[in-house]
Amino acid sequence: MLAKPQPPRIPLPKGWPGCVQSAVVHVISLAHYAIVYARAWAADNINARVRLAAENDRLLEECALLHEELRIKDTRIAQIAPQRRPHYGPHERMAILELRAARGWSLKQTADTFLVTPTTIASWMKRINEQGPDALLQLREPVNKFPDFVRYIVQRLKTLSPAMGKVKIADTLCRAGLHLGATTVGRILKEDQHHDPVDPASPTRVVTAKRPNHIWHIDLTAVPTSLGFWTPFALPQCWPFCWWVAVVIDHYSRRVMGIATFRDNPTSVSVQCFLECAIRNTGAAPKYLICDKGPQFWCDVFKTWCDRKGIKPRFGAVGQRGSIAVIERFILSLKNECTRVIVVPFRRDPFYRELTWHTDWYNQSRPHSALDGKTPNEVYHELRLACERPRFEPRARWPRTARCASPHAPVAGHCGARIRLDVRYYWGRKHLPIVALRRDA
Repeated sequence: MLAKPQPPRIPLPKGWPGCVQSAVVHVISLAHYAIVYARAWAADNINARVRLAAENDRLLEECALLHEELRIKDTRIAQIAPQRRPHYGPHERMAILELRAARGWSLKQTADTFLVTPTTIASWMKRINEQGPDALLQLREPVNKFPDFVRYIVQRLKTLSPAMGKVKIADTLCRAGLHLGATTVGRILKEDQHHDPVDPASPTRVVTAKRPNHIWHIDLTAVPTSLGFWTPFALPQCWPFCWWVAVVIDHYSRRVMGIATFRDNPTSVSVQCFLECAIRNTGAAPKYLICDKGPQFWCDVFKTWCDRKGIKPRFGAVGQRGSIAVIERFILSLKNECTRVIVVPFRRDPFYRELTWHTDWYNQSRPHSALDGKTPNEVYHELRLACERPRFEPRARWPRTARCASPHAPVAGHCGARIRLDVRYYWGRKHLPIVALRRDA
């Protein structure tokens, strides 16, 4: 009788138990590498069912990762004794009951989710109608003598657009007709604000923008398709792991003049074709073009092309802070407000459409701090400024002749007007809000 063949024995390296944890991390990273590559092939397939299967697989993976994140956080809180756990505030208690109503949870399901007892949830339900400043459950209260609906408008706008800071919210509401100071918005939000450092203008700069299409900036950046670039080994910076994006903006108005996507790091010829399209669509060429010393720009081919077009190239100084800060600041805004809040598609057409929607919204509806709350299109096309139109005044006793938050504008109608927030989204994208205020009857 033949003996059953035994599986081959693989000799393990000496001291292998000490490398298991590192091996687990590397194995997961390798699996992530393989999954991204396979999913990119499926997402770029001509078969619609294959693309749908790839999207379903991505959503299932995202749900599983979110559940794991919540489990880890809940495990940490569960290790604390119930008597020592931090208590929920009045607003958070109300939010929990609102979520319970939306989910249709029972007392036990709600208690298990938020690490409290069913008796606690039941007591909150009994005391939900309490009034006064010491009520167990509370809604948002007015701040700094403004009516409560003004506070609600500011907080709702922050909820709908988390990337907007207090200055951006103040500028946006100013354009809509409600003039609030940035400090007032900060007090209403009651949370720490993180401002991006603004590089001061260099006192030795040679070129100063004096009109639209006088100075353009151009730069390249890589946008990852799977949330990030980090792995224990180096990922190739090309499709399907990232897209390369080229952007050109006008310095005077901060208007985006063109945007393009590439699968690999583009060549100088590709950048020249992109600039040709931007010049043709605009109908004008810049006098100066500011860029870094990347291989696409710091070469004889690119300089010859600039001479043929009558453009004078200017290159940012290596190691000098703020030399190309304008275009770099826009790229940071593009990533924070677009590519980091959406799932970057593996197909070029959907990704380019997302970038086009963002740049159109950026030019038309997003107030710019460097332009004193104006939008790039208003400065570029010399349009009437929305922030200088007559404003709403919600304070009933406010003197009509008193000055308001800058920029100063006259009062529209009577003081003490009640207004409501009307937020639309450009092409239905939640990260591209278009804010308007309506007078409430």
